[in-house]
Amino acid sequence: MNKEELIKKAFEGLKHAYAPYSKYQVGACVLTKDGKYFLGCNIENAAYPSGVCGERVAVFNAYANGYNKDSIEAIAIVTSGKRIGTPCGMCRQALSELLNADTPIILSNGEDEMITNISELLPYNFSSEDLD
Repeated sequence: MNKEELIKKAFEGLKHAYAPYSKYQVGACVLTKDGKYFLGCNIENAAYPSGVCGERVAVFNAYANGYNKDSIEAIAIVTSGKRIGTPCGMCRQALSELLNADTPIILSNGEDEMITNISELLPYNFSSEDLD
């Protein structure tokens, strides 16, 4: 995995963010094991719950193109903020089901970066096992 290229592509996604309300732009990029990239960005709406976060857009984009958690190598999530942004609770829940527990999640704001995974971000996730 070329971490720098993945972060660069996530910043390309950030350029497409639609964040007129929060002014907080998020870009994301999923890298699949066969080398494909899927971009995402946050898209806000005046009816706030109708918006969607960048990391979910990127992962949903990969899934919509036939990929699944076993074919995702890593995801980078970047923000326009002064500090590294981490996924919100809704995104953590979605990522806990749509990524493998140890899939690298690279977080960056262009200056600082951190590598984590969903097991560290959401250690006690709600899953399909809880529905049985």
